[in-house]
Amino acid sequence: MNSKEREEFTNVIQKELENLREQLPSLEERMSPVSPDQSIGRLSRLDNMVNQGVVEKQLSQTRTRILKLEGALKRLEEDDEFGICQECGEKIPMKRLLVMPEAELCVECAS
Repeated sequence: MNSKEREEFTNVIQKELENLREQLPSLEERMSPVSPDQSIGRLSRLDNMVNQGVVEKQLSQTRTRILKLEGALKRLEEDDEFGICQECGEKIPMKRLLVMPEAELCVECAS
């Protein structure tokens, strides 16, 4: 991978990290529990609990993706094997890396 491609991937990863980090406070705020003494009905409370479960999963996925992207950025900076499939050793297609810069496997090996 040449220096121009490395720079492009660095920018893609940093932009995605910035977007994900901006989402965290909103997701964390939506996780706050409903106080039992609020005057809302049972169905509204149950609906809120279901929504919290969805938000909790989304928050977990966001945090996981941040960790994976940080790892990809570190590999990109330190390792000459960024963009090489960890299983078969073939080059991971650029289109895949642009969509999923944290990808460590080519499409075939990931299947």
